[in-house]
This record gives sequence, C-alpha cells and structure tokens, in this order.
Amino acid sequence: MSETEDMSTLSVVPDANPTTSPWRAWLEEHGPKLLLFARQQTRSHEDAEDVLQDAFVKLVEKIRNDDFVGGQDAWMAYLYTTIRRLAIDLSRRDTRRRKREDTVGTEADEESVSHFHPWFESDSSDDEIRQQLEVKLKELPEKFSEVIIMKIWGDRTFAEIGEALGISQNTAASRYRYGLEALKKSLAGARRRGDLSI
Repeated sequence: MSETEDMSTLSVVPDANPTTSPWRAWLEEHGPKLLLFARQQTRSHEDAEDVLQDAFVKLVEKIRNDDFVGGQDAWMAYLYTTIRRLAIDLSRRDTRRRKREDTVGTEADEESVSHFHPWFESDSSDDEIRQQLEVKLKELPEKFSEVIIMKIWGDRTFAEIGEALGISQNTAASRYRYGLEALKKSLAGARRRGDLSI
C-alpha cells in the first residue's frame, strides 16, 4: 500500500463529495509529506497515522465551526504544529504509562525481595548467603524459580503447583528438579569465583 493510499484511509473531508473535492486533491498532494513528518515525530508508523488522523480531525472541526483563520494556505502550518503537539502529548502519555508500569514492577520486585527475607533469615543465617540466594533465584528462568519458591517456601505439592500454574504435576516436578540443579550450579560457580563464602 502506498503512502497516498494510506492517506485515503485517514481522510476526513469537509465536503460532501470527497472524491471530487479540493480537500481530496489537497490531501493527496500533501498527505504523504505530513505522514512522513508524523513518522519523524512518533515512535511507530501506527502512532504516526493516529497522530495525523487526530490532526486532520482537529483541522476539519475548526473549518466546519468557522474557527479556522487563514484559509487553505494556512492548513499546512496548522497541521505541522498540531502533529508536533499531538506527538509530544502522546510521548508524554507513553512515558507516564511506562513510569507507572516500571513503578508497579519495582514495587512488585521490592515486595518479592521483602518476601525473601523471612525465608532466608534465621539466627545463624549469613546475610551474604541470603543475598546471593536471592540474586541467583532471580537469575533463574521464571518458570523454574516460581516452582522452587512455591515448593520450598510455599510448602505446596507438585499437584497444587501444577494446578496454580496451569501445567501438569510432572512438569512442575521436572521444573523443580531442573531449577534446583541450575541454582546449585550457579551457586557453585559463585563459590569458585570467591563471590560466595560457603
């Protein structure tokens, strides 16, 4: 599909007959340039199309409401400004959304770390060993670490783990074995490198 064809799907026309209107001719001439500009202002082709569509809608609303000043000669300047503003707004929304997601993820990570403390702490526990275990558990693929945590600290049977994770009892048992083996190798490597004093 060409960019001109893309633009026809985005067209919002102020006239009753879009196929013969001056708007349609104007759109076919300037639409690809505006789409290229929108693509430079946004993170994806889809975002560029959305921003451009929103800019066209705003222009058409202004024209239909007799709020637009300057006539057809001012359309390009208005659209460039509007595309840029809408792209900035979209970027800010995306950044805020990512920050919220990261905050939630960080809080979840901190919460999961705080859940590790009672599991590893005892009168004789070594902070270094506890921290190393936490790190090594986090480095395991999630499918292994979640089974280990549910089995050892959650005191769940393989049948219960399987049901909770939507896997078979045998799969839960093998993930547990593979996970423990991977954890053992990882801790042995840390001990050989001197990262762990056990």
